[in-house]
Amino acid sequence: MNIGFIGLGVMGKSIVSHLLNAEHHVVVYTRTKESAQEALDKGAVWTETPAQVTKQVDIVMTMVGYPSDVEEVYFGGNGIFSVDITGKILIDLTTSTPRLAKRIYEEAVKRSANALDAPVSGGDIGAKNGTLTTMVGGDQEVFEKVELLLGVFSSKVRLQGESGAGQHTKMANQIMIAGTMTGMTELLVYAKAAGLSLEQVLDTVGAGSAANWSLTNYAPRVLKDDFAAGFYAKHFLKDLRIALDEAKEMGVDLPATQTAERVYAQLVEAGYGDLGTQSLIKMYTNHA
Repeated sequence: MNIGFIGLGVMGKSIVSHLLNAEHHVVVYTRTKESAQEALDKGAVWTETPAQVTKQVDIVMTMVGYPSDVEEVYFGGNGIFSVDITGKILIDLTTSTPRLAKRIYEEAVKRSANALDAPVSGGDIGAKNGTLTTMVGGDQEVFEKVELLLGVFSSKVRLQGESGAGQHTKMANQIMIAGTMTGMTELLVYAKAAGLSLEQVLDTVGAGSAANWSLTNYAPRVLKDDFAAGFYAKHFLKDLRIALDEAKEMGVDLPATQTAERVYAQLVEAGYGDLGTQSLIKMYTNHA
């Protein structure tokens, strides 16, 4: 299958690797060619613009940083919509806004193509292991055409509803993660202040009702002072702000998520936005 992939960040690189390993022909674009070198060494083909990617493939996947980046990739002068997309399927893996997902879908349909919003969860570990969770919004018949393809890098792929539903599901996911990340951080701060062995505490509570993905995957990194980004703190802050904006539109109050947004905003303002979400512990002076 001829696939285009735009954006080779922390997770995108691994996804492209899985697609290549599955013997798909992959055409790539990212802002700096150096970022794509690993994929090129494995057989991917480089192009200079999103438009050039789109011309050469049947399916275009995008995975960039912010909704503004998504908008530029699709609607910009050298974007996906600047060329003929008749019959193509566009899949945005970025965590973006439901409203932008619907706008992309409507534009694609108007141009005799189709689009799915398909944000993923699982971070760098899930991307490397091919065990991402992919949450899809769009038409059933289009989803069925690409379900197996999405399964190349996912352990769970599910259609959540019409266009935008994938992004809404990802917002629900991020709301949950906000609670587990703040809980994990304060667990470590409390346990250290109490003079406990952090390793023993993690081993114990991780076997009980406090077990969760963040505790299992991020707490050990904190103990090793490993703050490399499996998922950027600045991107998580973006996600929390999208979730809160959508909640406000729906008349829903999320006080715990508001607190998480506030502490992650402080983290980013302190200059830690390019570190992983586990770097939140730097906001607690006795662990900074």
